[in-house]
Amino acid sequence: MSDIASTGSNSTDGARAAELGIIARFFKATELDTRLLGMILAMLIIWIVFHVLSGGLFLTPRNLWNLSVQTASIAVMATGMVLVIVTRNIDLSVGSILGFVGMIMGVTQAELLPQVLGFGNPATWIVTLAFGILVGAAIGGLQGFIIAFLGVPSFIVTLGGLLVWRGAAWWVTSGRTVAPMDATFRLMGGGPSGSIGATWSWVVAAVACLGIIAYIVNARRQRKRFNFPRRPIWAEVLLAAVGSALVLGAVAIANSYPWPSGIVRRYAEEHDITVPEGGLFIAHGIAIPVLIAVAVGIVMTFLTTRTRFGRYVFALGGNPEAAELAGINTKWVITKIFMLMGVLCAISAAISTARLNAATNAQGTLDELLTIAAAVIGGTSLGGGIGTIAGAMLGAVMMQSLSSGMVLLGLDTPLQNIVVGVVLVIAVWLDTLYRRRIS
Repeated sequence: MSDIASTGSNSTDGARAAELGIIARFFKATELDTRLLGMILAMLIIWIVFHVLSGGLFLTPRNLWNLSVQTASIAVMATGMVLVIVTRNIDLSVGSILGFVGMIMGVTQAELLPQVLGFGNPATWIVTLAFGILVGAAIGGLQGFIIAFLGVPSFIVTLGGLLVWRGAAWWVTSGRTVAPMDATFRLMGGGPSGSIGATWSWVVAAVACLGIIAYIVNARRQRKRFNFPRRPIWAEVLLAAVGSALVLGAVAIANSYPWPSGIVRRYAEEHDITVPEGGLFIAHGIAIPVLIAVAVGIVMTFLTTRTRFGRYVFALGGNPEAAELAGINTKWVITKIFMLMGVLCAISAAISTARLNAATNAQGTLDELLTIAAAVIGGTSLGGGIGTIAGAMLGAVMMQSLSSGMVLLGLDTPLQNIVVGVVLVIAVWLDTLYRRRIS
C-alpha cells in the first residue's frame, strides 16, 4: 500500500512539474512581463467585483467610456512621474502645477486672447495650449534647476511647489472661476463633440493593429540582424493577435456608447435628419483625451527605450555615482526630467480644463497622490532604476477604476481617499518584497 501511495505521489509531483514547465516555457517564449500580467489580472478582478456590487453598472459601455476619459489626465502625468521616480526623486507639485497652468490657460483664452484675436478665432486654442506648455516647462525647469544645481532635495522643492503653485492659481483670478472655454479647445475634454465617432475609431483601430504587427515584425528583424534570441513564430503570432483583439475590443466598446437622446435630437434638427421611431444611434467612438493620452504614452515609451536620454535616466536611477563617473551630465538630465514633467502637467491641465469647460481653483487637488500611486502601482520602484510607461498608465487606469467603482457604490470622498492611501501603501510594500526577491 505504501509503495502504491508513493508511486501515486510521485506521479502527481511529476504532473505538477510538467505543468509548471509548460507555463514557464510559455512565458519564456512570449517574454511577457509577469508583473504587468499580475496587474491586469488584479484590475480585472476589481472590475468584476465592482460590477457585481454595483448591480451591473460598472462594466457598461457608458461607465468604461467615462473611465477612459477620466483616466487620461492622470495617465499623462504618470508617464512623467515614472522618470522622476526612476531617478530616485519625487514630484509632489504636479496637481498644483496642473491647477495653476489650467488657470493660466483659462484666463488666456477667455479674457486675454479675445481682446487681441477676437472671439471664436481658430488660433485661440493653439496659442492657449502653446502658452500653457511653455509655462509648464518653465515651472518644471525652475524646480529641476533648484533640485539638480542647488542641491535641494526634490521632496522639499516640490512640496514647496505644491503650496506655491496652488496659491498662485488663486492669485491669478483672486479665487474666481473662469469659464467658458474656447469651443475648439473644449474638444480636448471629450464628450459627444470631443470624440471621433465610429468610422474614424475603426480607422484608428486598423492603424493600431497594423502598428502592432509592424512593431513585432521589425523587432524580430532587429534581433536577427544582431544575432539576438528570437521568439518562436507562434509566440509572435499570438502576441499580434492578442494585441489586435484588445484594440478592436476597446474600440467596439467605445462605439457601443451612444450620444444622449437630447443631443441626438438637436443634432438631427440642425442637420435636417429624420429620427426613426426607435431613435437615432450615434456612437461616441474614441474620446480625444484618450487619443492624447495614448499618443503621449507612445512618445514617452520611445523616449525612454529608444533614445540616449532614456538610457541616461535609467543609468542615473540605477547608480547615480557610476552614471556621473561615466560622463553623464546628471544635473542636466534631472533638470530636463522635471521640465518634461512640467510639459506633461500642462497637457493634463488642458485636458482637465477642457473637460470641465472651466478653470477652477480646485483643479488638480490630490492629483499628485493619484499620479504617484499610478506610477508605483505600475511597477516603478521608489528605490530607482526600475519602471515602465505602460505600467504607469495601467496603474492610472486601476486608480481611476477604484475611484469610479466607489462612486457607483455611493461611498463618500473621504472614504475614497482612505482606500487610495491604503492601496498606495500596499503597492510600496509589494514593491519592497519584489526587490528583496530579485536582489
